[in-house]
Amino acid sequence: MALDIETLLMPGEVIQGHAKLESECSKCHSRFSKKTQSQLCLDCHEDIDRDIRKASGYHGRIENIATTSCKSCHSEHLGRDADIVRLDPLAFDHRHTDFHLEGAHMNVACSACHKQGKKFSEAASTCNRCHGKQDPHHGNLGNECQSCHTVKSWKKFDYDHDKTDFPLHGAHRSTACSSCHINEKYKDTTSSCQACHALDDVHNGANGPKCAECHNESKWSESEFDHDRDTDFRLRGRHAKVRCEACHKDPVKDKKPSSTCVSCHRGDDAHHGRYGKKCQTCHNATQWKKSHFDHQRNTDFPLQGKHEKLLCNACHRGDMYKDELSVECVSCHRTDDVHNGQEGKQCQRCHQASGWDEGIVFDHDLTRFPLLGLHATAPCEECHLSAAFRDTDLECISCHENDDEHKGTLGTECQECHNPNAWSVWIFDHNKQTDYELLGAHAELRCNDCHKRPVKGPLKQSQQCNACHRQDDIHQGHFGSDCSRCHNSEDFRDVQIKH
Repeated sequence: MALDIETLLMPGEVIQGHAKLESECSKCHSRFSKKTQSQLCLDCHEDIDRDIRKASGYHGRIENIATTSCKSCHSEHLGRDADIVRLDPLAFDHRHTDFHLEGAHMNVACSACHKQGKKFSEAASTCNRCHGKQDPHHGNLGNECQSCHTVKSWKKFDYDHDKTDFPLHGAHRSTACSSCHINEKYKDTTSSCQACHALDDVHNGANGPKCAECHNESKWSESEFDHDRDTDFRLRGRHAKVRCEACHKDPVKDKKPSSTCVSCHRGDDAHHGRYGKKCQTCHNATQWKKSHFDHQRNTDFPLQGKHEKLLCNACHRGDMYKDELSVECVSCHRTDDVHNGQEGKQCQRCHQASGWDEGIVFDHDLTRFPLLGLHATAPCEECHLSAAFRDTDLECISCHENDDEHKGTLGTECQECHNPNAWSVWIFDHNKQTDYELLGAHAELRCNDCHKRPVKGPLKQSQQCNACHRQDDIHQGHFGSDCSRCHNSEDFRDVQIKH
């Protein structure tokens, strides 16, 4: 019943497009709220709602559109045939849309783009959709017509070929497009000279397709090839007078001539290939037979002393590059090494190039056994009985066993008491150098009173009382081995029982 009352109160019929909603007032009106009415409109007209949110299209560009109600422009209930859009094509400013009319577009009738029965927003906005049938390129140049044509005139175009991968220079600038782009084919057009100038090639293809290396775009018949500038092989000395055919025996397109000396001078190689293919290291283009190689400057091994007068093949006996020559002395002097390799491969630490046995200099302080005190004055052969120096034992006892008056009872680490200044000079503090302080009666004892058995290596001695006083134990071990609980080191007979 309420619906009938609303229908009776309706001020007039809605337009034909809204007729199906006429009986449902709530689709367009909210009771007691005029503010929400515009949102109800946008809920149906989603395309306009989208334009407003994105600030695009006609409605999206209207000032204060967010606070403007739809009915302020589009009234309703004016009848089925009422024009609520109220568009005046002659007064409409197209600049309020996303497509500004410029150039020739300003004189085009609206119906040319806005087809009958279609929404104005559905009109084409790309060149191709309107001018596709007029495209002389048949789509071969894509849809970006504006990259060449302008809105002033379709027939006039402004295209910068320099922005492509093939800028036009010289005679190419005045060449018709169709000369290179046959049948309006623009994609994958070859940029090689030979593709267009094969008939102009006086070399008949022998020099390959890289015509630009000699010719330019200004004049095909002139060559500006400079062997020194345009190749990796500069013509110097006698090479400057050699005919092209002397080196270029095969067509360039089939086989590029090698730039190695040996490719032409193999028959002149007195080394028979053993010294590699870098002939220019020793020889030059002015005179083949004269060598200018400087071993001092060009290698990591300057020739000094007796090395300076040696012939090359005295050291370089094999292939110089495959059999790379070592700069280590031992590589040549292995048979002269009286140390049998024990002193390593750095012979120069002791020997010098002026003579293998001359001026031998050796710093013993750089070894594991620096020479201190009386050792510094001892002759080498005193310790080194042979040239196998590393076989010499580093322990004192190995040389001084006969001097050991302790007969090994104090171990073999003589350096704990003695020093190299003199064997008879010794300093040993039992209280500081051991874990067992000598107190009381122990302080007056001699070393061999406790250390009676020979020991090899570090000295080890038990600290238990019964180790020395077992025969003095009247308890026969019944009270354990810790005698210090009752006895002290001042006097063994002085007993203080601690319960």
